[in-house]
Amino acid sequence: MTAPSTFGLSSEARNLHWLLTNLVEEVPGIQSVAVVSSDGLLLLSSDPGRNAEAKKEAKRQRAGGPRGSAADLATIVSGIGSLTIGAAKLMDSGKVKHTMVAMEEGSLFVMSISDGSLLGVHGSADCDMSVVAYHMALFVGRAGHVLTPELRSELRQSLEQESAGSTR
Repeated sequence: MTAPSTFGLSSEARNLHWLLTNLVEEVPGIQSVAVVSSDGLLLLSSDPGRNAEAKKEAKRQRAGGPRGSAADLATIVSGIGSLTIGAAKLMDSGKVKHTMVAMEEGSLFVMSISDGSLLGVHGSADCDMSVVAYHMALFVGRAGHVLTPELRSELRQSLEQESAGSTR
């Protein structure tokens, strides 16, 4: 995975990028990760398709996440988050802590961070679900208190600038 440029970002934003990079690199079976705001916007991503070499490798191994796009993972995470929040309200069961979807050839994990923000992880079929969930909980514990409205805005702007730069 190639880390996105963190030049010019606050120390909190650089720390979140570092935590996300660590999560992907240290936990076997994680294919892609997205942090999504409460309004469904992508804030932070491990998108392995950020550079050409990683994109070729992802296509060859079919390990690029859902259709290879961080935006796709963010959309899925946001939708599942919204669905489970609605279900919890209907069932009068309190806040949703995490959701896991096990598929034949992969897994999807969604965990609440703070203020409606979500952490979504796409894992391989052979990932150890308990290890992934444990490391996601560590990420949430470390990231939740710093994910302020100001930091969310900074992360969104950073992604927009990065996208604008990659289309040139």
